[in-house]
Amino acid sequence: MEGDAARGRLVFAAAGCGSCHARPGQSDPLNLGGGLALASPFGTFRVPNISPDLIDGIGSWSAADLANALISGISPADEHYYPAFPYPNYTGMRIEDVGDLYAYLRTLPAVSGRPPPHDLPLPFRIRRLLGLWKLLFFDEGGSEARLNGDPLHDRGAYLVEVLGHCDDCHSTRNILGAIKPSTRFAGGPDPEGTGFAPNITPYHIGHWSETEIAEILTSGRTPERRRLGSSMVDVVSNIAQLPQSDRVAIARYIKSLPARPTPHP
Repeated sequence: MEGDAARGRLVFAAAGCGSCHARPGQSDPLNLGGGLALASPFGTFRVPNISPDLIDGIGSWSAADLANALISGISPADEHYYPAFPYPNYTGMRIEDVGDLYAYLRTLPAVSGRPPPHDLPLPFRIRRLLGLWKLLFFDEGGSEARLNGDPLHDRGAYLVEVLGHCDDCHSTRNILGAIKPSTRFAGGPDPEGTGFAPNITPYHIGHWSETEIAEILTSGRTPERRRLGSSMVDVVSNIAQLPQSDRVAIARYIKSLPARPTPHP
């Protein structure tokens, strides 16, 4: 699978790879040594090293290994990944984007050191049970993207629903950690239990124009002159690296979402 590293850099930014996999405590978003602790109702997940290090990272992976991880949620050791890794969204990735991302990751510096293992109580540490979770909630190769034939809208659908995995934060989850369909993009408790992600359907932000939403994704400033905070700071930093046409595409798709009331926190 041949890939283009320059295009892969944009896939990397759109997918927010550095936001999770950059080593905590340092400022380089391309130091992908991992180690970020993600709290959840199921225990604490530790984000892995995805630098090209041959021992501690993914330097020994083939492009097919990366595709299996992103699209099937399966490791090179044939183990299921926990959906804290957003493969339920990435599964809709175009194979050429996987190849481009692989090419870009190979240009980044190798970082030694392996993060601690996940800290999960029984039964959540039994990975075989994830096979059942996948049967219930995972549609391999599928996507929630709603296409309408407008190239700009459909590009936005891909960026929002697949690469950006925006519903991961802006939705409410059931007791098994899967998104409740009736709450998609309508807001929900932060997965780490530290706040409440806002409703981004037209029910809540319908008064924002496409131009205003695109500006938010460029500068982090809302039409009310407020600054986005929390994890959205990283999101804006990533999306600002994309072409302006992509930010407009995201805005158009968000404007088209079904209006849903905000669930109670």
